[in-house]
Amino acid sequence: MVRDALRAPHHERTTLPFALRNAPEGQVSRRVRTINSSALKTFVESAIMNPKELPPTTPHQESNEHEIRLAKVKKMQEEGINPWPSYKPVDVTTQQALEAFGKNPASTDEHTLAGRLLIKRDHGKTFFGIIQDRAGRIQIYIKKDDLGDAAFEHFKKFIDIGDIVWVRGSLFVTKMGETTVKVSQIDLLSKCLHPLPEKFHGLTDVEHRYRQRYLDLISNPENRDKFKKRSHVVQSIRQFLVDRDFLEVETPMLHPIPGGATARPFVTHHNAYNMDLFLRIAPELYLKRLVVGGFDRVFEINRNFRNEGVSTRHNPEFTMLEFYMAHGDYKDGMELTEGLISSAVKTHCGTYQVPFQGKVVDFTPPFKTLSVEDALVEIGKIARDQLAPSKIDALIKQHNIEVHSTAGYGFKLFALFERFVEPNIINPTFITNYPIEVSPLAKRDEKDPEIAARFELFISGMECANGFTELNDPFDQAERFKAQVAAREGGDAEAHHFDADYIKALEFALPPAVGVGIGIDRLVMLLTDTVSIKDVILFPTLKASKEE
Repeated sequence: MVRDALRAPHHERTTLPFALRNAPEGQVSRRVRTINSSALKTFVESAIMNPKELPPTTPHQESNEHEIRLAKVKKMQEEGINPWPSYKPVDVTTQQALEAFGKNPASTDEHTLAGRLLIKRDHGKTFFGIIQDRAGRIQIYIKKDDLGDAAFEHFKKFIDIGDIVWVRGSLFVTKMGETTVKVSQIDLLSKCLHPLPEKFHGLTDVEHRYRQRYLDLISNPENRDKFKKRSHVVQSIRQFLVDRDFLEVETPMLHPIPGGATARPFVTHHNAYNMDLFLRIAPELYLKRLVVGGFDRVFEINRNFRNEGVSTRHNPEFTMLEFYMAHGDYKDGMELTEGLISSAVKTHCGTYQVPFQGKVVDFTPPFKTLSVEDALVEIGKIARDQLAPSKIDALIKQHNIEVHSTAGYGFKLFALFERFVEPNIINPTFITNYPIEVSPLAKRDEKDPEIAARFELFISGMECANGFTELNDPFDQAERFKAQVAAREGGDAEAHHFDADYIKALEFALPPAVGVGIGIDRLVMLLTDTVSIKDVILFPTLKASKEE
């Protein structure tokens, strides 16, 4: 691809990979006026008039590239040229132009395109370049005889790598076999005041990729594609549910009482009402209120906020899908979850076998199902008799697993599961028969009241979905809220509050229902072979940098 634009030798680069530097916003003119050194002035003027004479440099060398571009802006303004003019209409994207030419290579029709100039190669009276728009990249060819002396000199003098340009031209195939736009007109649409990251390596510093995602998207096509894929996955999930008569809704992000999950909330304050509010940790209790109100099938693709630790699998702000369906139970939820995820995998990966971190995850339905206890035996390699209530404390102590002093047998069993089973699950596996102690919002199993009618789906060591038959007995729910309050008083900062308004809603009759939550970020990680959640979130939460 773009072979002609890459042919120029190293010393002919017109815009070099200088280190990034930040200019104070709105102070372009002031920055230009502060170039007082006569030597620097000479250098800048020479760079504008003769860009090929700039010496080669490395990406780590300090440079005056930013000042050069500021000086170009000043020069353009002095000549009555606006570096940020109004838009010009385009009639095709880069890919549409390539597709049209592929269907009719003999066509001499001209097209108008716009995009960011990524490469600019000077060959004397001609230039090769590459522009990038939302659809992809295309090579451009600029010839002095075609463009005219004045326009050619303007391009040579003022337009740099990183600038947004508009071009008009017809397509042809070069001697190197590259489909290329033969430019008859080129205009600057938006001046870029900083050099882009080194074009052959992209923006490789992880911290810079997160903090300056716009540069990451410009420089790394694979990351652009990853976020496009994320968007398409979310759209397909939405369509899957809409096709099954689910109604998409929106619920509050500011809650008077945090609920719907065991997590520490972020706290904020509403000045007009003089009251503290909590950022949503889950939309569950509001969605179930809607089911009480008669919306039998609802879903929300929502942002949740949890004031917890961070890791490659946890970000304080993340995206969840939650859906609720009246007149169903957790087994129906498993069926829907399996269908939704396997459909998304096949649609976006073209196969059920998906590579993830050196292993192949098989999403072929049906997914495996194990109880918590069976999983401890089969995957955790723990002898079943060691899980007996009389022996579990010794097992917990032997492996230095921390549990609250008030923890019952169910909490201890779940703690063992998290240690020995969860990290070792590769293929999609439903885990069922959870202790009721760790499922404060789930209905009890009809055959065993100590077991919740609940499932979780684990894939490649990650919890990806959680669902259960909803507890609709207001008296049972009130007692469980009381137990959660006691746990909070005992030191469990993540335990639920008592939500009297939700109990009141249950008293108006919640129909038998199932609810499911699916982590969108983790699902996208699996489908794009991405190890860190920060790489599938456009703007992940970060510590303040030293410069901030």
